[in-house]
Amino acid sequence: MNGKKGSIEINIPPISTAKLSENAKKKSEKKVSISCKSCILKVWEFCKEDSNRVIFSLKVGLAVLLVSLLILCQTPYRVFGTNIIWSILTVAIMFEYTVGATFNRGFNRALGSLLAGVIAVSIAQLALSTGRIAEPIIIGFSIFFVGAVTSFMKMWPSLVPYEYGFRVILFTYCLIIVSGYRMGNPIRTAMDRLYSIAIGAIVAVVVNLLIFPIWAGEQLHKELVSNFSSVADALEECVKKYLEDDGLENPEFTKTVMDDFPDDPAYRKCRSTLNSSAKLESLANSAKWEPPHGRFQHFFYPWTEYVKVGAVLRYCAYEVMALHGVLHSEIQAPYNLRITFQKEIQDATNQAAELVRSLGKDICNMKRTLKTCLLKRVHSSTERLQSAIDMHSYLLTSTHDQPDNNNNSSKSQSRLSHALSSTFSNLSSHMAEYDKNLLEENHEPPSQPLESYHEMMRKQSRRLHSWPSREVDAFEEEGGFSSDSIPRMRALESTATLSLATFTSLLIEFVARLDHLVEAVDVLSKMAKFKQEAL
Repeated sequence: MNGKKGSIEINIPPISTAKLSENAKKKSEKKVSISCKSCILKVWEFCKEDSNRVIFSLKVGLAVLLVSLLILCQTPYRVFGTNIIWSILTVAIMFEYTVGATFNRGFNRALGSLLAGVIAVSIAQLALSTGRIAEPIIIGFSIFFVGAVTSFMKMWPSLVPYEYGFRVILFTYCLIIVSGYRMGNPIRTAMDRLYSIAIGAIVAVVVNLLIFPIWAGEQLHKELVSNFSSVADALEECVKKYLEDDGLENPEFTKTVMDDFPDDPAYRKCRSTLNSSAKLESLANSAKWEPPHGRFQHFFYPWTEYVKVGAVLRYCAYEVMALHGVLHSEIQAPYNLRITFQKEIQDATNQAAELVRSLGKDICNMKRTLKTCLLKRVHSSTERLQSAIDMHSYLLTSTHDQPDNNNNSSKSQSRLSHALSSTFSNLSSHMAEYDKNLLEENHEPPSQPLESYHEMMRKQSRRLHSWPSREVDAFEEEGGFSSDSIPRMRALESTATLSLATFTSLLIEFVARLDHLVEAVDVLSKMAKFKQEAL
């Protein structure tokens, strides 16, 4: 090397960066294309959920364009000057999603601007009459006073709905009086800005009202109807899973909590109903400002009754969430015990869900029907469930002592014997299949597989009767069964069986809530003057 004798020269060709750069560019282009496609899909799904979002965006753009023409065109600009910018600000602030919310904002905006203009002109005239020395002092003190008073009044409980109006008073007053002090003509400044605000408000109201209007009352109506369907579907989903679940795939409650079930249909539907309180109140407050429209043709429509019905419906959703909690708890009633009351639980659930859907359908169609027959069927199915629980109450204890009254318990014994016979037949078939597989795989005499199977069943029984669940080896290291552990295991077994009583009591409580729900819907139908029809 270095030109010396006997050195060996090694020529390493330079690494070509062209291929590397091309591959990197291709990978980056693929990533960019994939991200663009995903963004487009998200936007498309967001627009598909509610097409009114696209309509609202286009209407805002149109309103801002119409107001901006007053600046872009020379003639209006000569009349209003730079004060026309207040029209654009008014449209941007006042234009809301629904017509009712726009009217509400417009009222607050108009009243606040008017009061601010009157107060600003009065204070400005008073300050001018005091001289150049006292004028800035009076203006500064007035700004402090108006800011303090408006900020205090907007926190008053009865004035909270007009919070935006007090905010408008504050910044409009400050801008008018400060600019008037510098320009020397506060009356001219106040009038020009009030004209500009009026132009922006008129454009916002006209565009929102005449071009594909989005009514808050219609949104409230649809939201309440969808909540009825969600509660009924969630109830049926919870009961269906509870009766079909055999406990083999039930997750441990210590590893999963209620917030870890976002994909569960019952949980998702109930959560949407429970979170709809603020939305219903907001829509009801906006709907009060709307004129008669669509199916709501009379003045003073009882929008507040929608909120009351939604509140009663949320209590029903609370009971369904409690059922969902029992469904996902670690302590579960035996599967054979659950199917013993399957018919009664299923009947009560179907009747309750049918009643809830019927109430939602009446609100959707704006019809008033009698619910006497449905209520009777719901109450009768609930009474059958309660009597079945009382008749089979001995099954909910660890001793399973059978009552002495043979006449009252004959049906329960036949049903229980049928469930137990089916269970033992399935168990014997599994035992035979398991023994056959062991004989084929190990080629051993039958005695050893039978012993291993019974040993496995004994360990499995220990797992089922131990709570919290522990491994069998750890249980055996502690000494296995003792005289002190047997009463504790019996108590835990009794607790597991009593979870069925908890589930049925929550279901009965849900049915009790339906009476209040029927009354609330009946009041709404009378005040809203729904069409009277027979069931």
